[in-house]
Amino acid sequence: SNAILLYLSEGTRFLPADKYERALAYQWLFWEQYSHEPYIAVRKALLTFPERAKDATPERLASTLERGNKALRVMNRHLEGHAFFAGDAYSVADIALYAYTHTAEMGGFQLDAYPAVAAWLKRVEADPGHVPLEWLP
Repeated sequence: SNAILLYLSEGTRFLPADKYERALAYQWLFWEQYSHEPYIAVRKALLTFPERAKDATPERLASTLERGNKALRVMNRHLEGHAFFAGDAYSVADIALYAYTHTAEMGGFQLDAYPAVAAWLKRVEADPGHVPLEWLP
């Protein structure tokens, strides 16, 4: 999915032109796949989709909660000093991280414990191109 995001963001405002900021975007995309999605998205899926209930063992739920909270702490720490993840502007890194973060509470994560993340979610949602999950044509 992040390969698709990079492909679609090429030549747009979402992929920074500055080499360092572009590297930050890549860094956060890779981090999202390894240290965020496997815990935040998976925990939500385990608790949301009936066909995944058999995989929702107490051990797995505890592990995804612990590691998902660790990911949210990393994000919160970064966002305490930055408006976005890859420079001063909304980017493909924010798009990737927003996807599962904005529904993390469905997985039992308490986003109010991460005020910088909560503020960032509002910044992302304020982007003129933002389309909410509930949007219908």
